[in-house]
Amino acid sequence: MMPSSTGNEDRAGLRSTVDAIVQEYHQRGDVAHLLAQLASLAVASSTGELTAAAERYREMHEVAGPLYEVVVEREPGNARALVALANAYWLTGRGPDVVGDLASRAIAADPSNRAAWHLWALTEPSPRGRVQRWQQVAARFADDQLARANLADNAAALAGAEDDPVALKLAIATYESLLSAASHPEQVVAVQKALSALRGTSV
Repeated sequence: MMPSSTGNEDRAGLRSTVDAIVQEYHQRGDVAHLLAQLASLAVASSTGELTAAAERYREMHEVAGPLYEVVVEREPGNARALVALANAYWLTGRGPDVVGDLASRAIAADPSNRAAWHLWALTEPSPRGRVQRWQQVAARFADDQLARANLADNAAALAGAEDDPVALKLAIATYESLLSAASHPEQVVAVQKALSALRGTSV
């Protein structure tokens, strides 16, 4: 017996509907109307359909957010959806408390989700606490150069703001590790400039 294609057809149909809604939004610029249409559509759609449609607009927070809200409500342990919703909230300025809570929930659901750890570190309001969080992320994911870059940048900012020699030493050491792993000329130049600034020397 041939496998049913109904699920794929439903998802394609929902994506087309969302595409039309987004196109209308681009023309009218009516956020309230957009949200009302998405809310109505979400009620009648399966979680799989919503996820597929939301992925298409992951970087368009006013569309992804409402769709992922429904997905998370239905599947509170879905780490990928939690991270996507947290990212959408962050882009809309919902604040570190709400975003950090979603990131923590995603970490609890899937400790291997690197994006969740990044959001968790990013949303720490205290500069010193943020450095400590990025240290944890960099230690957990040894090959995560973005986490190391964030650690170096935040440690450097802390060192400058509080004249902290420990933070300064951490920033220099982290930038040095980034320099040794840099593979692109632009990266090398950027890290060398950061190191020179911290050491008070010129490139």
